[in-house]
Amino acid sequence: MSRLRYWKLTVEDVRNAEYDPKKVLIWEIKCPKDDKGAVFGVYSYRNGTPWDYDLIKGIVFYHNMIEKEEVDKLTKFLKEKFGGDPAEKSSRIFLKGSREIYAPKEIAELAVQLGDNFEVSTELTIELENFTVPEQEKSNLPSSKILPIPGL
Repeated sequence: MSRLRYWKLTVEDVRNAEYDPKKVLIWEIKCPKDDKGAVFGVYSYRNGTPWDYDLIKGIVFYHNMIEKEEVDKLTKFLKEKFGGDPAEKSSRIFLKGSREIYAPKEIAELAVQLGDNFEVSTELTIELENFTVPEQEKSNLPSSKILPIPGL
């Protein structure tokens, strides 16, 4: 199984992308709030996000140096959009059983909404498996932003 990661993508990169959503293993929208380290990120792992020894299906977000009021606002926003039961573990909020998205236009739209609603910039990452060279060429994703994952 080969895997590769497209990183430092813009909303436009993802909005214009064409790929089979079933090939996405992980996506992340990183949302820096300032240059002092305040950041949150929304992501989904197709196979589930680790919580101790269990894998939890659904949308997850992490936060660092973000006020509780903003964490609560983000939790509410994501729960209204995707459903699920919020559960907190350290600096991560899991929306257990929430609807998951993997299509490029849905991920791009979520990034736009996060940027608009929370006044943040966004940087996107998408990891795909068994993504052949012809698929890469047809995807419209910038080849300059590929980060191969060795050993897989």
